[in-house]
Amino acid sequence: MKNKKRTLRFMLIACILCIAAIGFNLYSKIYSSNVTQDSEIFIASNSDFDAVVIALHSIIANKNSFIWVATKKKYPNLIKAGKYLLKKGMNNNDLVNLLRSGNQTAVTLSFNNQDSLEKLAGRIATQIEPDSVTILKALTNQNFLKNNNFTLQSALSMYIPNSYQVYWNTPAENFRDRMLTEYTKFWSSDKRKKAAYQNLTPKEVSVLASIVQKETQTIAERPKVARLYLNRLRNNWPLQADPTIIYAIKEKNGQDFVVKRVLYADLTIRSTYNTYRNKGLPPGPIGMPDISAINAVLHPDNHQFFYMCADTQNFGQHVFAKSLRQHNRNAAVYQKWLSNQGIRR
Repeated sequence: MKNKKRTLRFMLIACILCIAAIGFNLYSKIYSSNVTQDSEIFIASNSDFDAVVIALHSIIANKNSFIWVATKKKYPNLIKAGKYLLKKGMNNNDLVNLLRSGNQTAVTLSFNNQDSLEKLAGRIATQIEPDSVTILKALTNQNFLKNNNFTLQSALSMYIPNSYQVYWNTPAENFRDRMLTEYTKFWSSDKRKKAAYQNLTPKEVSVLASIVQKETQTIAERPKVARLYLNRLRNNWPLQADPTIIYAIKEKNGQDFVVKRVLYADLTIRSTYNTYRNKGLPPGPIGMPDISAINAVLHPDNHQFFYMCADTQNFGQHVFAKSLRQHNRNAAVYQKWLSNQGIRR
């Protein structure tokens, strides 16, 4: 009888220990630390569970325990794409809950100085999931452009250089639509009034700003350059802006064509961007103007200069003139300097 009781007691203890061991094992699978380092993972759209496991392979200590918890919590059927930040020491329960929730971390997307929609699409594709072809297709969608009063030539002006918080898996069309919202927000009623004061629309401001930016990299000089071009526009003069000639040459010969010197023969090139042959503004921006260039057009200096030429004494700046005679003297100095430098093209 005593032996039977001892046996039952032993079996009970063994059962309790077994249950405790199972419970501890389950607890460990669910709540023990499994993420080995602070890290980020990117889960692509249409990823399956195997792809998620592969993405986590070098980040978690115990792959099998993660798979077990994820399966129990039905995560394989609830995968959500995005960028997720993981913290060192995170357990499987928290990890699966995070991934299941879709509570991803936004990325800081930025761009500037993109000379074309193609280059912009390439830049954006390095920061969010869609590839450059998909993004370019969205940017150039004819229905979108028509519905929002843009053309292929003017579309670049819709993208205001800045940094934006977006989700990594943002579709190309959503990115484009977000930029339209930012464009509308940027062109407040106050800015539109300032544009109108210069007899310009917001799109025209962007076109002129792109010329100003290409003309001078010296930000402090941009309001002065902007006023010079505005003086020409108001007096019905051609802009005669060398950056537009360079753009026309590159448009004809390829964007990578290098032009360091504009020749007299170039001034006759047939292009809607040739501001020596055509009065007024070209049909679209020749690059992506940054906010300082846009502000220079909205807040130009007050002067009566109509001519400018690169300053050979202060690199990156210009000398300005009111008369053609003075400008010709300045231009002769600059052309001589170019020749002395061996710059022929």
